[in-house]
Amino acid sequence: MRRVDAAGVRDGAIGVGYEGQEIRDFVAALVHRGVTRLVDVRLTPISRKRGFSKTALRDALFEAGIQYDHRRELGNPKTNRAGFAGSESEMAEAKARYIATLDTDEAQQSLDDLAQLAVKECLAVLCFEADQRRCHRDVVLEEIAGRLPRS
Repeated sequence: MRRVDAAGVRDGAIGVGYEGQEIRDFVAALVHRGVTRLVDVRLTPISRKRGFSKTALRDALFEAGIQYDHRRELGNPKTNRAGFAGSESEMAEAKARYIATLDTDEAQQSLDDLAQLAVKECLAVLCFEADQRRCHRDVVLEEIAGRLPRS
C-alpha cells in the first residue's frame, strides 16, 4: 500500500501547491523539508502570483540551493482542470482523462526519470492547487510511487 500523509508526502516525493503562498515562505518551507528538486508539473509555468512564474521561481529556488525542473509533458490540459474542482464523480472523470494523457512515450519516460531521481533526492511536485486531492499532481505522485523500488 502506498503511504500518504496529511502533508502530501507519498513514498519519497512531496506534493506542494502554492495557492495562498508567498514565494519567500514557500521556498523556506521547501528548504525546511529538505527538498533538493522542485518538479513543476504545470502545463504552462506562468502565474499571476508574484514569484511563481518559471523564471522567478527558478531563480528563488536556485538561491536556496534547490533545482528547478519543469515537466510540461506531465501538465494537465486546460480543458480538464474544472473537473478536479467538481463533484466526486467529476473529479474521478478528470483524473481518468488526465491518466490517459500520460499514455505517451515522453510522459512515461519523464515519470520513470522522476522515480529514479526520487530514490536519490527529495522531490517536491508542484502545481497551483492547495488541496492535493483536487490536483493532477496527486496522480503524478501515485505514478512516481508505483515506479519506486520496493524494499
